[in-house]
Amino acid sequence: MHDQATVLIVDDEKHTRDGLRLSLEDDFDCYVASNAAEAMEYLKNDHIDVMLTDLRLGEDDGMKLLDTALAMPKPPVCIMMTAYGSVDTAVEAMRRGAYHFVTKPLNLDEVEILIKRALRSRTLEHENMALKQQVERKFSIEGILGQAEVMKPILDTIQQVAPSRATVLIEGESGTGKELVARAIHNLSGRPKANIVSVHCAALSPQILESELFGHEKGAFTGAQERRIGRFEQANGGTLFLDEIGEIDASTQVKLLRALGEQTIERVGSSKPIQINVRVIAATNRDLAKMVEEGKFREDLYWRLRVVTIKLPPLRARKSDISILADHFLRELAKANAKTYKPLGEDALPAMMNYDWPGNIRELRAAIEHGVVMSNSNRVMLKHLPSYLLNPHGLGIGLRAPSLIASKEGASTPASADPAVKPKSDLDITEAEHQLILTALQRSGNNRTVAAEMLGMSRRTLQRKLKDLNMVRTHRRRVGTPAAPDQTSDS
Repeated sequence: MHDQATVLIVDDEKHTRDGLRLSLEDDFDCYVASNAAEAMEYLKNDHIDVMLTDLRLGEDDGMKLLDTALAMPKPPVCIMMTAYGSVDTAVEAMRRGAYHFVTKPLNLDEVEILIKRALRSRTLEHENMALKQQVERKFSIEGILGQAEVMKPILDTIQQVAPSRATVLIEGESGTGKELVARAIHNLSGRPKANIVSVHCAALSPQILESELFGHEKGAFTGAQERRIGRFEQANGGTLFLDEIGEIDASTQVKLLRALGEQTIERVGSSKPIQINVRVIAATNRDLAKMVEEGKFREDLYWRLRVVTIKLPPLRARKSDISILADHFLRELAKANAKTYKPLGEDALPAMMNYDWPGNIRELRAAIEHGVVMSNSNRVMLKHLPSYLLNPHGLGIGLRAPSLIASKEGASTPASADPAVKPKSDLDITEAEHQLILTALQRSGNNRTVAAEMLGMSRRTLQRKLKDLNMVRTHRRRVGTPAAPDQTSDS
């Protein structure tokens, strides 16, 4: 064993190989190869820190050797050299992942300095990677990553509440990770890990939702051709996660209240009570307290749900976590897309820190996947990420819709506002929201499902807002205030 870095010199000209070896062997442990096959033997059987290879290796192609070396589990730092240097060749080598490019005749002092610089860069990269992994282990619970101050009490609450039977209400904007928190609570609860059942309440009509939750007997309604076991029974002994709980209708709220209070349910079409043992975790991006005041949500159910409340901050309130989350997604999505892990380029993180992320962690993950797929170099640069990141107040659809709309639903107010939208009153905010929704509908070709995804909300939430906004426009027409044309068809 030795402390010297290993350098592999690949060149089909013997005098070049020997000259480089003699020049470098005082500071490095040097290997030499005359062709790609010999080089691959060293790469497979020895740990190589730096590979210095000629572009032309007789019948072999140095670019192919570069690609093969960089695809290895522990790739060396690669430096290309050639007597046929050109800007295009240099760019291509760098694009494929080469650290640098030198032309012959070689300046041996410059080559030595370049190798040492490359090794320092590799060391720093490894140290940063190790530090990030340490941070992830320290500030991570069941996949929830965060070192921002606002996340520490949340992680503490998750650990404290998990072993209990207490019902938990998770609040936060769309995309903040509410389901991930619910699964963390379940996994730390001691209940069987596989026994967590999720129901997305906004995606189902009232009749279907009731059947999904409580099950039904054969013949209970038209189309009920056989008995169905509901989600409460499926989750018996485990956890039932009710996402977008604010969207359930009044009748289902009554039955849910009984299930929570008595730990019994009745299938649709039956009066026979069924005993259950289910821990309920609910989530919402709406202001349930305000809904209670407006008579849209039962107060007794509200208090039954919020035994413990966890309010998740938007990503713009925890920007110090962006680098940790981004690196986590880079690794995860590189593997999912059969790509080699590539770190962020030096221009990417500043742009990401300067962006408000109205779609929160979900939007960040999508942006990283875009970068992983589009990157054609050894790093994920800003140019590989979605173009809207160049506009810190932008969004994929050119709006700041989710943060503005979420603030009206009770989530935190956006940290910064689009200069084009400067509401001075509730009336102005309503009109701005109206314009955002109309723009999303226009850009989606009046497809409400797509528009809802662009705005970071469910389709039912969008439909409810369209209904409310139609009422606003009707009132304004009565008082003589002009309104924008209705573009909310069900296409």
